Amino acid sequence: MRILYQPLSLVASVLGGIIASLAFHRLWKATTGEKDAPDAADPDRSWSEVITAAAVHGAIFGGVKALVDRGAATGFQKATGTWPKKSKKNGKK
Repeated sequence: MRILYQPLSLVASVLGGIIASLAFHRLWKATTGEKDAPDAADPDRSWSEVITAAAVHGAIFGGVKALVDRGAATGFQKATGTWPKKSKKNGKK
């Protein structure tokens, strides 16, 4: 049954990435009024602007990824009665 989880996980990850990107861009525009976040190679942007944008982007992406991964695993368990991945706890993989 766990082999069925791999395609579901892949689709969920792609959708999660899209959702995270949209959320970041909306948040950035709402808080700064700028359409695009600063690019690391833009010489007109300060270090603090670039690092702040990267940190916020990473936090949003990480949070959305955890939410999507956990939701997919929980949904899989509800549908099949089996948790999709073995636990890393107690040396299990």
